[in-house]
Amino acid sequence: MKRIFLFFAVFFQITYLFGQIEVKEDTTVNGWKRGGFLSFSFNQVALQNWAAGGESALSATVLGNYFWKYRKNDLYFESLLDGGFGVISTTSQSMRKNEDKLELNAKFGKKAKGKFYYAGLMNFRTQFAPGFNFPDDSTIISDFMAPAYLSLALGFDYKPNDWFSLFLSPATGRSTFVLNQSLANAGQFGVKPAIRDSSGNIVAEGEKIRLEFGAYLRARLQKDVAKNVSIISNLQLFNNYTDPISEQRQNIDVNWETILLIKANKWLTTSIFTNLIYDHDVQVPVKRIVNGIEVDGTGPRTQFKEVLGVGISFKF
Repeated sequence: MKRIFLFFAVFFQITYLFGQIEVKEDTTVNGWKRGGFLSFSFNQVALQNWAAGGESALSATVLGNYFWKYRKNDLYFESLLDGGFGVISTTSQSMRKNEDKLELNAKFGKKAKGKFYYAGLMNFRTQFAPGFNFPDDSTIISDFMAPAYLSLALGFDYKPNDWFSLFLSPATGRSTFVLNQSLANAGQFGVKPAIRDSSGNIVAEGEKIRLEFGAYLRARLQKDVAKNVSIISNLQLFNNYTDPISEQRQNIDVNWETILLIKANKWLTTSIFTNLIYDHDVQVPVKRIVNGIEVDGTGPRTQFKEVLGVGISFKF
């Protein structure tokens, strides 16, 4: 958890520094505003009779988002579709994914006072394709709508400008969907597992939906910080009031994504994507020492992913 708090400190420090940069305010008073980006990155390594060792590899990643914004007097509506998919193939292993996300956000607000708004928010996220515990390519560990998360929240939105917002809700309902029955039977992603008899036969199938109620925070930054340099950062925190154990109520689910786009020219772009996740209900493979022997196990862990790519991009 110390790592998580460190990341939060860095995030808000970066936000503060960006806030000190003098920028031209958005001149759109009323009406629609649309935009987004699409980035394709590729990586290839080809080796033949290479004495230093290694293996040939090929990877490709697509990242993109598209937003719609509408403002009329003291009312506003915002929606954002965000996605990404990537694959990698090496000489020793077949093609597998290394990036997979699909997220839809919508927010409606009415000005309360100054830069504060009464607001309602919807957030939905899942993935496109099945995931496997490689090198085992036969056992599915995730799938489309397994998991999927739907959050509905009422609260306040702080919007000091057009490129940063901070939404806070003390009343948020979140549903976790695990529509793959085998994963639901195993109790993955926090749903109730199947009930089995003494022989291991399933007496009652695992539940496919888990309902939670708690507090939610979403901070989003999307800005051109310099010429040909753009950053998009999205931090989401959720604390479940309804966890049955008091120790679990102290856990905060974290999903923090950041992408930095650096354009070399009109088409060529370097992209750096990072994703930090902590969810106490998600069990990942871990090694444990039991009686001096290392054994395989599972447990909640801070997850981190980084993708560096060079390719072509379109900003609109």
